[in-house]
Amino acid sequence: MAYRILQGSGQNITPAAAGGASAQSNAFGSQTRAIRVCLTTQYGGATGTGLRIEIGDNPVASATTTLLPANAAEEFIVSPGQKIAVISNDTIVANVLNVVELTQ
Repeated sequence: MAYRILQGSGQNITPAAAGGASAQSNAFGSQTRAIRVCLTTQYGGATGTGLRIEIGDNPVASATTTLLPANAAEEFIVSPGQKIAVISNDTIVANVLNVVELTQ
């Protein structure tokens, strides 16, 4: 199924280092049916092994949730009002998660 970007819906989430608190996105809009997430480098080319993510109404990412590897982009089906939570898989924070909302 083809999705299109909801203009102005992008947000960046800076995760805490592994062992820190999970960070959440803003709630997805009423027209959002999917999201595209892209793990981008934040600090001078340093990269870690990735981020741990969780999607839901009040998600909390942890060391056992889904791993989004470094230098990866993925799309996930979501419902309006849900959020994505992130935490670094590493003891350093070298990346930012860019989230773009998609609609049909």
